[in-house]
Amino acid sequence: MILIIGGIASGKRTFARTLGYDDVHFSTEIDDGKPVLIDAQELPRACDSSLESLADRISESKQVVLIVDVGSGIVPMERDEREWRDDVGHLGGFLASRADTVIRMVCGIPVVLKGELPKGGTCK
Repeated sequence: MILIIGGIASGKRTFARTLGYDDVHFSTEIDDGKPVLIDAQELPRACDSSLESLADRISESKQVVLIVDVGSGIVPMERDEREWRDDVGHLGGFLASRADTVIRMVCGIPVVLKGELPKGGTCK
């Protein structure tokens, strides 16, 4: 699995497209058979299991996962939003530990944190 993390509008989807995926491959659902999960940061809101179990499900069913780095922004005033922010950070860590490659997008530039970029420009 490739984990792509970055802030809002940092180029995550654009980079996923360079790997050979397009919008028909993107989904916000885990078990729909599509190879790319987008907006993974929203999944802890409705998670009824542990975040580690959620990370296992995601890593077993997806080739590429995009998650927004919410930990580098403003700390929310509402307790449930702060807890969600913490959960997203933990989920990102669990996904990174399961990923073969972790890429952080900064201003549209992919920075490899773990592993290496797929050769040949595609990972399908």
